[in-house]
Amino acid sequence: MDTAGTLRGHCGRDTAGGTLCEPRPADAGADGGPAPAPARKWRRRRVMTQTEAQSGARRCDVRTARLGGGPCAEPGRESSPGCGAEPMAAHLVLRCCRRLLLRAPPAPGAALRTGPPRRAEGPQPRPHEQGPEQQLRELIRGAASPQELLQLGQGPALSSNLAALAIARLARLAALQGTDTAAIRGDPRFQQLLGTLDAQISQVWNTPLVQLLRSLPALGLARGGRQVRSVEQEVLWRLRRLPLRQLVQLAEHLAGQGAEGPLLPEVLRKLELRWTELDGTREVVTLMAKVGHLSPALMERLEDKALELAEQFDPDELRRVALALALQQRRCVPLLRALSYHLLQKPAELPLPVLTDLLFAYSKLSFQQPQVLHRLSLELQPHLGSLSPAQVSRCARSFASLRWLSRPLAEAMAQYCLDNSQKLSLTQLCGVLVSFARLNFQPSSSEEFFSMVHGRLQGQEQQLDVHVLADVVWSLCVLQQPRQPQLRLVLGPDFHSRLRGDTSPRAQSSWLKLLHINATARLEAPGYQGPFLPPELLGGDRDKDKDRARDKEKATPLQRGLWEALPGALGGHDLFRCDVSTVYGWDIDAEVVLDSDNKPLPVRDFAAPHLSHSEGTKPLPPGARRVAVLRWELPQFSSRGRELLGRGSLARRHLRAAGFLLAEVPHYEFLELKLERQRVAYLKDKVAKALASDTAGDTATDTAT
Repeated sequence: MDTAGTLRGHCGRDTAGGTLCEPRPADAGADGGPAPAPARKWRRRRVMTQTEAQSGARRCDVRTARLGGGPCAEPGRESSPGCGAEPMAAHLVLRCCRRLLLRAPPAPGAALRTGPPRRAEGPQPRPHEQGPEQQLRELIRGAASPQELLQLGQGPALSSNLAALAIARLARLAALQGTDTAAIRGDPRFQQLLGTLDAQISQVWNTPLVQLLRSLPALGLARGGRQVRSVEQEVLWRLRRLPLRQLVQLAEHLAGQGAEGPLLPEVLRKLELRWTELDGTREVVTLMAKVGHLSPALMERLEDKALELAEQFDPDELRRVALALALQQRRCVPLLRALSYHLLQKPAELPLPVLTDLLFAYSKLSFQQPQVLHRLSLELQPHLGSLSPAQVSRCARSFASLRWLSRPLAEAMAQYCLDNSQKLSLTQLCGVLVSFARLNFQPSSSEEFFSMVHGRLQGQEQQLDVHVLADVVWSLCVLQQPRQPQLRLVLGPDFHSRLRGDTSPRAQSSWLKLLHINATARLEAPGYQGPFLPPELLGGDRDKDKDRARDKEKATPLQRGLWEALPGALGGHDLFRCDVSTVYGWDIDAEVVLDSDNKPLPVRDFAAPHLSHSEGTKPLPPGARRVAVLRWELPQFSSRGRELLGRGSLARRHLRAAGFLLAEVPHYEFLELKLERQRVAYLKDKVAKALASDTAGDTATDTAT
């Protein structure tokens, strides 16, 4: 038979390794005859000759005989289709068997690796090390003194990796035992360790290499020295291959030391890229507390991760996260809400540091969560006696900043001040006093408490800062406890001349409080004879803000609603005055003059002693009364209810003492009315009630007389 034809019809490649053959069409006849012409043209390839086919067949027979097989075709039978491929398979099996037989037998229990060997990402320890190196490692770990470690460093078998371990252990022992690091640096054996490390630093494993960044500066080596820079450069090259845990440790160390150079920015960049690998609460909390302030982008990703892991935080981790947000002034409301929710789910009593730090963080961020504040005040009260005076003062200021008044806790703070009056510094006592004034809290033992306060203040006022002294006297005015020497001190020309010309926000706040103190001296201190603030200082600086108060884009919803409803309620723009800045330091939203028949009169025709520059000169007609419309916004109320804080209470007293009838408009009533006609009717009703209360008071006075 034609062997070449057989190979051409059934073989994809010449058995001798020659040229590819033309495959037989799939629709060829069953008897091997010619098939119909194909629909597409086949690419012509070179056809091997008769001699080449016979030579390939002979080689097949020889290789098959070597493997113990017979010829390609039995005698008397034609060659079966595909017989030319069998010798190739046999040859492949022979080569595989030879490779397996030459390979060393695997260790018992070892699995056969079927894939390519994994490439190490750096020098890694062998699983089971035996011999001198392992013994040296154990000796280094068990060394009890620096001299013992230095003696081990003289061994000739000490590798760079063991030298790094020895230096890290040496730094730890020196810190624990208080050893002189200068003597260690001057020891030739230590220099030999450094030389071994420097010669083969690329062979040091990752963990000892990261530890070297702490150990070398701890032993007194300069951060700009050659050894430290060499280690930093090696770490910089390996950053991509370091595990995330070591990146976190590296960032914590570098941020704590205030390191300069390219290493810390690169570490932060790697953390920004790999933040999704964070899966433990410790790493997230550590990065937020130690590193977050260095990279706002990383801090945003850490906040997202903390929100995801908030349920797993323990109370101390909740405290550290809240404190990190507070110190960085990052008011992330979703995260704060999650922290508050999971804090309330903790059944056990919170530790004292958690209570005080959470209170500070919430006040720093102005984040009010009633359930959390209630729990903090409830659990803080039993521990109040164990707090230092500074902690008590800080807690009082925090609660005042959050507008949270817990009367049992405030009473306990007042009693603490009485029991520890000699331990409290004057500044700390002033902090508690100002907090009570902001919350409008009068202790039950007010006479004893304020006697102690006045006793501590007597003769010590000059030691206080000008702003602190203004706060203290203002607080005494709010709590109705000022004394004439204190009023004379702050209203004298020597004092207010120190505030004039200062445009800082703190100075502007102190000046406004000085106006309130001056109003107290005029309206609520009958025996006080002066001095008072000069008339030219009572309203000139505050008139500049009037245009900004009228800006509707900056106005509150309550203020805009009042502007729209006042003309309909008071009878037109000519009959009332809006946005009145008084000489008492208080702003009135609207002022109207009503005659004895409760009809509005043109307010600008009459003299106004409460203004620095009066437009009219006529006195009020007999029976006429001034009505002031005051709005009370949300920040002027306590967080626990609808009680005015100290500032609003002082404004109410001053305006009533100045002869005004007050139509008070709280936000929680006015904003519930959506239609303008409802708001107009509401304002008319408020004015009518103010007139009725004044009439009822006059009637009661006449009856008593």
